[in-house]
Amino acid sequence: QVQLVESGGGLVQPGGSLRLSCTASGRSFSSNASGWFRQSPGKEREFVAAIRWSGGSTRYSDSVKGRFTIARDNRKNTVYLQMNSLKPEDTAVYYCAAAPFLTTQGDQYDYWGQGTQVTVSS
Repeated sequence: QVQLVESGGGLVQPGGSLRLSCTASGRSFSSNASGWFRQSPGKEREFVAAIRWSGGSTRYSDSVKGRFTIARDNRKNTVYLQMNSLKPEDTAVYYCAAAPFLTTQGDQYDYWGQGTQVTVSS
Protein backbone atom coordinates (compact mmCIF):
# COMPACT_ATOMS: atom_id res chain seq x y z
CA GLN A 1 0.00 0.00 0.00
CA VAL A 2 1.39 3.39 -1.03
CA GLN A 3 1.04 6.23 1.43
CA LEU A 4 1.53 9.92 0.73
CA VAL A 5 2.05 12.16 3.72
CA GLU A 6 1.94 15.95 3.40
CA SER A 7 3.42 18.44 5.82
CA GLY A 8 4.27 22.11 6.00
CA GLY A 9 0.88 23.77 6.00
CA GLY A 10 -0.07 26.54 8.37
CA LEU A 11 -1.10 30.14 8.78
CA VAL A 12 0.82 32.82 6.90
CA GLN A 13 0.26 36.50 6.17
CA PRO A 14 -0.41 37.74 2.65
CA GLY A 15 2.86 38.06 0.77
CA GLY A 16 4.48 35.36 2.86
CA SER A 17 5.87 31.95 1.95
CA LEU A 18 5.37 28.32 2.87
CA ARG A 19 6.93 25.09 1.69
CA LEU A 20 4.85 21.95 1.54
CA SER A 21 6.40 18.49 1.51
CA CYS A 22 4.95 15.17 0.44
CA THR A 23 6.76 11.92 1.12
CA ALA A 24 5.78 8.62 -0.44
CA SER A 25 6.22 5.33 1.34
CA GLY A 26 5.04 1.79 0.99
CA ARG A 27 5.58 -1.11 -1.27
CA SER A 28 6.15 -0.74 -5.03
CA PHE A 29 5.95 3.00 -5.30
CA SER A 30 6.53 3.35 -9.02
CA SER A 31 4.50 6.38 -10.00
CA ASN A 32 6.19 8.54 -12.60
CA ALA A 33 4.72 11.89 -11.63
CA SER A 34 3.45 13.76 -8.60
CA GLY A 35 1.09 16.65 -8.37
CA TRP A 36 -0.41 19.14 -5.95
CA PHE A 37 -4.09 20.00 -5.88
CA ARG A 38 -6.11 22.23 -3.58
CA GLN A 39 -9.67 22.59 -2.47
CA SER A 40 -11.37 25.33 -0.51
CA PRO A 41 -14.88 25.18 0.99
CA GLY A 42 -17.60 25.32 -1.60
CA LYS A 43 -15.19 24.99 -4.50
CA GLU A 44 -14.11 22.13 -6.69
CA ARG A 45 -10.69 20.58 -6.39
CA GLU A 46 -8.18 22.59 -8.41
CA PHE A 47 -4.93 21.54 -10.04
CA VAL A 48 -1.92 23.48 -8.77
CA ALA A 49 1.31 21.93 -10.06
CA ALA A 50 2.82 18.65 -11.20
CA ILE A 51 6.27 17.24 -11.86
CA ARG A 52 7.65 14.21 -13.67
CA TRP A 53 10.06 12.25 -11.49
CA SER A 54 12.39 11.49 -14.39
CA GLY A 55 13.65 14.62 -16.06
CA GLY A 56 11.73 17.03 -13.87
CA SER A 57 9.25 18.42 -16.40
CA THR A 58 6.65 20.56 -14.68
CA ARG A 59 3.14 21.93 -15.15
CA TYR A 60 1.52 24.83 -13.30
CA SER A 61 -1.91 26.34 -13.16
CA ASP A 62 -2.11 29.93 -14.38
CA SER A 63 -3.18 31.08 -10.92
CA VAL A 64 0.13 30.04 -9.31
CA LYS A 65 2.61 30.32 -12.19
CA GLY A 66 5.52 32.52 -11.20
CA ARG A 67 4.73 32.26 -7.49
CA PHE A 68 4.84 28.51 -6.76
CA THR A 69 7.63 26.08 -7.58
CA ILE A 70 7.37 22.30 -7.54
CA ALA A 71 10.48 20.19 -7.05
CA ARG A 72 11.35 16.61 -6.18
CA ASP A 73 14.05 14.65 -4.39
CA ASN A 74 14.16 11.21 -5.95
CA ARG A 75 16.33 9.73 -3.21
CA LYS A 76 13.85 10.75 -0.53
CA ASN A 77 10.70 10.02 -2.57
CA THR A 78 9.63 13.53 -1.63
CA VAL A 79 8.02 16.27 -3.67
CA TYR A 80 7.95 19.89 -2.52
CA LEU A 81 5.77 22.88 -3.27
CA GLN A 82 7.44 26.20 -2.54
CA MET A 83 4.75 28.86 -2.31
CA ASN A 84 5.78 32.51 -2.43
CA SER A 85 3.82 35.76 -2.57
CA LEU A 86 0.85 34.01 -1.03
CA LYS A 87 -2.59 35.56 -1.40
CA PRO A 88 -5.77 35.05 0.64
CA GLU A 89 -7.26 33.22 -2.34
CA ASP A 90 -4.54 30.57 -1.97
CA THR A 91 -6.24 29.45 1.25
CA ALA A 92 -7.25 25.81 0.85
CA VAL A 93 -6.48 22.25 1.83
CA TYR A 94 -3.55 21.16 -0.30
CA TYR A 95 -3.27 17.54 -1.41
CA CYS A 96 -0.40 15.74 -3.04
CA ALA A 97 -1.04 12.88 -5.42
CA ALA A 98 0.84 10.38 -7.56
CA ALA A 99 0.15 9.41 -11.15
CA PRO A 100 1.63 7.06 -13.77
CA PHE A 101 2.40 10.02 -16.05
CA LEU A 102 2.57 13.81 -15.99
CA THR A 103 -0.97 15.16 -16.03
CA THR A 104 -3.07 18.03 -14.73
CA GLN A 105 -6.23 15.89 -14.46
CA GLY A 106 -7.08 14.80 -10.95
CA ASP A 107 -8.93 11.68 -12.02
CA GLN A 108 -5.72 10.33 -13.53
CA TYR A 109 -3.95 10.26 -10.17
CA ASP A 110 -3.88 6.91 -8.36
CA TYR A 111 -2.78 7.85 -4.87
CA TRP A 112 -3.66 10.81 -2.65
CA GLY A 113 -2.43 12.21 0.62
CA GLN A 114 -4.64 13.29 3.48
CA GLY A 115 -4.17 17.00 2.85
CA THR A 116 -2.64 19.89 4.74
CA GLN A 117 -4.35 23.20 5.50
CA VAL A 118 -2.87 26.43 4.19
CA THR A 119 -4.44 29.66 5.46
CA VAL A 120 -3.36 33.05 4.15
CA SER A 121 -4.70 35.79 6.34
CA SER A 122 -3.62 38.91 8.17
